[in-house]
Amino acid sequence: MQRVLAVSLSHVIRSIAFLVLPFSFIALIAWATAGSATGNTTDPIRGAIWIFLGAHHIPFQLALPPTGIAGYLTFLPIGGILLPFFIIRSSFNRILEKLKGDYHDVNAVRLSFSIIYTLIVTLLAFLSSSVAVTPQWYLAPLSTFLISLCATISVGQRLAPSRALRVATRIFAVLLGAAFITLAILILINFAQVKNITTSLQPGIFGGLLLLLLNILYLPNAAVAVAAYFSGTGLAVGAGTLISPFWYHLGQIPALPLLGVLPVNRQPLALIGIVFFVALGVLLARITVQYGIQAVLQSYLFTVVAATLCAYFASGSLITSEMGAMGVSIWKFALSLALEIGIGLAATVLILNKAQK
Repeated sequence: MQRVLAVSLSHVIRSIAFLVLPFSFIALIAWATAGSATGNTTDPIRGAIWIFLGAHHIPFQLALPPTGIAGYLTFLPIGGILLPFFIIRSSFNRILEKLKGDYHDVNAVRLSFSIIYTLIVTLLAFLSSSVAVTPQWYLAPLSTFLISLCATISVGQRLAPSRALRVATRIFAVLLGAAFITLAILILINFAQVKNITTSLQPGIFGGLLLLLLNILYLPNAAVAVAAYFSGTGLAVGAGTLISPFWYHLGQIPALPLLGVLPVNRQPLALIGIVFFVALGVLLARITVQYGIQAVLQSYLFTVVAATLCAYFASGSLITSEMGAMGVSIWKFALSLALEIGIGLAATVLILNKAQK
């Protein structure tokens, strides 16, 4: 067990370094080009760690200079989670190769790696606090352990998911796939507006590359927002705002090029999208009804839980109180999907039961 812990610790440090080093380069370039109010060389180091923590979806408490106005940053890119996910997956695979023949329980190695990784990330979150930016280190274990555990589960002796979980995963993959396709179409249709927002920022060459990367990482957030819009619940882009097919109230928006796809007024015809979510319920029922009502209900529950988790990660606050509500409403999106998919599910089950009788 000592060898397992020693090898796990060395690869955890290597994984973190593999992520922090490129982030340090980005932070150093930004610090050198934009300057610093204090001129302290620890700023780019802290900045690299903050980017690293943001990739793990760890929120930040802010005191905005120069007056120290309170702010909060929880609207973080879902795509950023993929960076630590694949690094952890690769490192854990190397651990198993190095420990081959020295262990008998892969789950013990998986658990030890995840715990060590979580502890070090939590420690970095605690130590990187400053007057203006304070990572919420006490929330770090939640997201970090979940990311680490999910990444390591996909390596080695994989845990076989239940049939209901596999079905729910496929249903939700269809939902997100349709949302991504719709988002791509909207970007093409509104490309001029997206370009205008990008041009107005005047990011330069290096800044333009970073802006492009940031928008790519925010694509999953935008896809969830598209799904919420066509489900009828809509989304918010700032406090007191609502963009939905029937209601439209929008103030100033942050200069994020992806927001160029937002509609300019109410679009009641978008409610036709509800038919798609009802159809997902029909598909879920057709796949699972042959395995019994328990499998149907479990698949339905897993799908709703997945929607709730995605809504949680795709929403939050963006620095200022004016942008205190960004993305979808967690409970509205989960409730709308539960009702719409549930209608298709219940109707299909009833029809199939009557047909059998």
